[in-house]
Amino acid sequence: MKQVLVRGGQVVVAETPAPTLRPGCVLVDIRYSCISPGTELGGISSAGAPLWRRAMRNPAKVKTALDMARTHGIRHTASVVRNQVSAGTAIGYSAAGIVTAVADDVEGIHPGDEVACAGVGVANHAEVACVPLNLVVPVPPGVSLAQASTVALGGIALQGVRRAEPTLGETVVVIGLGMIGQLTVQLLKATGCRVIASDPDPARQHQAQSVGADAVLDPDGAAAERDASVLTAGVGADAVIITAASVSDEIVSRAFRLCRKKGRVVLVGDVGLNLNREDFYAKELDFRISTSYGPGRYDRTFEEDGLDYPIGYVRWTETRNMEEYLRQVGDGRVVLDEAIGTVFPIDSAAQAYAALGAAGTRPMTALLQYGAVGAERGPVIRSVEHSRQV
Repeated sequence: MKQVLVRGGQVVVAETPAPTLRPGCVLVDIRYSCISPGTELGGISSAGAPLWRRAMRNPAKVKTALDMARTHGIRHTASVVRNQVSAGTAIGYSAAGIVTAVADDVEGIHPGDEVACAGVGVANHAEVACVPLNLVVPVPPGVSLAQASTVALGGIALQGVRRAEPTLGETVVVIGLGMIGQLTVQLLKATGCRVIASDPDPARQHQAQSVGADAVLDPDGAAAERDASVLTAGVGADAVIITAASVSDEIVSRAFRLCRKKGRVVLVGDVGLNLNREDFYAKELDFRISTSYGPGRYDRTFEEDGLDYPIGYVRWTETRNMEEYLRQVGDGRVVLDEAIGTVFPIDSAAQAYAALGAAGTRPMTALLQYGAVGAERGPVIRSVEHSRQV
């Protein structure tokens, strides 16, 4: 099968073995996958860094290598590391396609179903994916597979909104108007909030207004605080959701200053976190972290073993967040026409990433397409022992 890999900081499309079906999983022929510019472009840049620098950023992997060296020797360990680096790294974590086989212990998903799937190392940019049950959701009527391929980004945005706990009539500021920021604006409007959007890019400000933002702020510190005060009748925002990516600590400081007393600040993006006590202490603000798609993320028993959390105790897991996001798209509360950008064939993956990383005006995201439903594919390895196939 064709798969997008990162080798030496470069995006390549390679032929790799297709995954086999595992217990608790479904096999999906991917039709579209969605590139997440912030996460994936950062990963590509890191992959091109010298090995020693990459090692410093991943102390857990260094420990694994040291353990291997003690057990198998330095020469063997060096050979393994070189082979892994030369083979390349899979990339991507949000996709949609058609189920072709399900394991015998899987219920609720059937061959032929249209599904969306998420997860690093699972919903890669590849023609075929083997996806654990809790990371795959049905695509509802009225939602295309192209739209459904944004499911991971939508789940991230929705979890950030849930962490803010917005109520009808509150004013919420969204800082950072990339793909996740634009989705956040729309989801907040669906809850009945008044939304103020902030980003230095005028085009993204305009797009936020086109999908429902009530006002936009230039992120310049003093001007933003003055304008926010005017827009909230001098009270300040009830909550601020940060969906920006920056090494600057000023973004968090500004978010604190935009809030009313006892307001909430939710961090979804990746920004500097050298906090200034004066910015939040006097107001007694709540600072909250939003973890990816929601409860269940990073829990192996949930994601890999299929152990769900009872809905009476955990109302919104990452699976249920993904389902609800797609429902919002199907109901027309989330509009993706402009946000999903250009669709590239899988063979043009390098051009897709180049377009996203180009200076100046660039798309918020891009989709990779893997052919029409029913198109011929190369041979796909299937494990029939634990599967029901088309």
